[in-house]
Amino acid sequence: MTKRTYKFSNSSTDIYLANGISHLKKITNQKATVLLTDEHVYNAHTKRFKGWDTIVLKPGEEFKIQGTVDAVIEQLIEMEADRKTTLIGIGGGVITDITGYVASVYMRGVQFGFIPTTVLALVDASIGGKNGIDVGVYKNMVGVIRQPSFILHDMVFLNSLPQVEWENGFAEIIKHACIKDAKMFAELEKNSLKTYQGRQKSICELIQKNALLKTKVVQKDEFEKGERRLLNFGHTLGHALENQYDLSHGQAIAIGMTYACHISEQLCGFKQTTKVISVLEKYNLPTYAAFDKQKVFNVLKMDKKREKKEMNYVLLEKIGIGVVKSISLKQLEKIIQDL
Repeated sequence: MTKRTYKFSNSSTDIYLANGISHLKKITNQKATVLLTDEHVYNAHTKRFKGWDTIVLKPGEEFKIQGTVDAVIEQLIEMEADRKTTLIGIGGGVITDITGYVASVYMRGVQFGFIPTTVLALVDASIGGKNGIDVGVYKNMVGVIRQPSFILHDMVFLNSLPQVEWENGFAEIIKHACIKDAKMFAELEKNSLKTYQGRQKSICELIQKNALLKTKVVQKDEFEKGERRLLNFGHTLGHALENQYDLSHGQAIAIGMTYACHISEQLCGFKQTTKVISVLEKYNLPTYAAFDKQKVFNVLKMDKKREKKEMNYVLLEKIGIGVVKSISLKQLEKIIQDL
């Protein structure tokens, strides 16, 4: 098993790249482990859950709420899960978020790990220790930062992934390239979704590159005081759109990145907006959208990146170089109205 260990402020995470769920028994005690997944993953891979205690949740962002957390906790009590129990989330970002959150509050904290099953979860949601739930239209409003003890990559789960979920995950890959890796951006320009779907080696390498890029950023700035903020490129406007307009995370972030490029033109002299847009379109992601600007701004100003009357907004100087600019809410409201 190829294992890499990453140390954080008060814990460490083992990442097992390109392994199988069959290795799970070597990592955790099966008798003291509860798996958490959703109906989509469970129905597509039922055999893989044989012999494990499993809690199966309804799929979708609308279930990433306190009610689901309460239901999971009640099931854990019924299973007599104790402080020695390990929770393992097997699924996309909703499952990893809920698993990490439940594990952080159940009995004041039990161990947890992830087997991400979507491109989005492999490159983004499972990494960095952000766990939590939505409250109404406010995404991830409640939660904790706590690192999983391990993340296991089993690429076989991608075989049952719907096309729309591939596109969803590539929004985060494009984001990473925009803020940190011009070389990867050039690779994305050259290739297409078909290239990656058709070649196991290519998608494996791309996912590992992204997972390690994000892990290193988080290692340097676990609690988002500086560099980690760059990972929010496209997310400030994107999150405000996502829950109001029934968009997938990737679609909302793609629209958020498009407008962030235009704001970057105004505030940073960014000159490569058309390049970013053509890559987003190449991976079948939306770019421009009509939305109620006032309504979206009202949600956006409650974003966690706000500090008093300023918003820390992630912009681009050029592809591969992201920067965080503090914009007053008043100026930001005007910029959004003018988009």
